[in-house]
Amino acid sequence: MSGIRIAILVVAAFAAVGLALLVRNMVTPKREPVAEVAAASKPVAQVLVAKHDLAIGVRLTPADMTWQAWPVEGLNASFVTDGTAPALPAVMPDKAVQKVARAATDAVSANGPMQAFEGSIVREAMVAGEPIVARKVVRAGQSGFMAVVVQPGMRAMSIPINAETAAGGFILPGDRVDILQSRQGAEAKTYITETLMRNVRVLAIDQKIDPEKDAKSIVGAIATLEIPATDVEVLARGRAQGEMQLALRSYADIGGAPGRGGQARDNMQGVRIFRAGQVSEVARP
Repeated sequence: MSGIRIAILVVAAFAAVGLALLVRNMVTPKREPVAEVAAASKPVAQVLVAKHDLAIGVRLTPADMTWQAWPVEGLNASFVTDGTAPALPAVMPDKAVQKVARAATDAVSANGPMQAFEGSIVREAMVAGEPIVARKVVRAGQSGFMAVVVQPGMRAMSIPINAETAAGGFILPGDRVDILQSRQGAEAKTYITETLMRNVRVLAIDQKIDPEKDAKSIVGAIATLEIPATDVEVLARGRAQGEMQLALRSYADIGGAPGRGGQARDNMQGVRIFRAGQVSEVARP
């Protein structure tokens, strides 16, 4: 056999193999990757989650919350969605997943899910990306709200007030005050005035823990104050001795921790004595 015939046979063989492969590709249908098909078939819903780590006692704002895509099959009935029903396949074999998805959508507040949680206090710490659920926060008026607001190592105590003893009613929740008391001394016509506590935070006036929008004053009958645990007896003793007054502090003078009146050493501490219309102050050690 000549070389030309051999070359022709080799070329023909290669051509036959190529034609066979081409016909096979045309007949066999293309298959998508299994993982991509599975991912595309799984519906997702938008779930309300923590935008960053949230510590106990944090008051929630829109900046603390965000929406995150969540697989419908992993939804819990306590999760809060954006109110948009997830796109479910026409035929979904798992009826339980479908039921959970509908329950999560129905749980959305009529006023908007994020707005419903705004202003709530974190009761259990949450990490970034963790769903925000009702049991981990507490809203104003709910049981346990004040216990979350009070800082660790502090106690909430209440004293009676009126417009005269509360700076004319211009003291609002969140302000800092000094607690003063005047009482009659051992001698006749002698009155002693002393500062019981300094730089104390006002937690609430009556049942109001937040002033209303543009509110400039709240006239109430009870002021709830945040007192260090080691100083609660000071306020308890003051209530037994008589009427107390709240002195409103400037925002420029609210730095530092609260404490007893005699603990601050940078200002003169003393007892002011009123006698026969004259005022004298005796320095305390």
